[in-house]
Amino acid sequence: MLGTDTTPGASGPIYEMECTTCLDTSPASGERAGPEDWAIRLTARHHDHAGFRALVTAFVRVTPAPGDPLHKMAP
Repeated sequence: MLGTDTTPGASGPIYEMECTTCLDTSPASGERAGPEDWAIRLTARHHDHAGFRALVTAFVRVTPAPGDPLHKMAP
């Protein structure tokens, strides 16, 4: 099974915004608000920079199903 990595110490999603005009990228954050605020501030300074690509990095883990020989090795 493939799913969100919930092992101890696993990171939650990481959020970034990339301007599609100048390709500048916000600092990465564990919260959406920081990159979204960055995008709004960039547009306020450069009115023609209003398009953005939302980048979300999610961490996943494969967990072998019971009965799979690898199941014993899963965390």
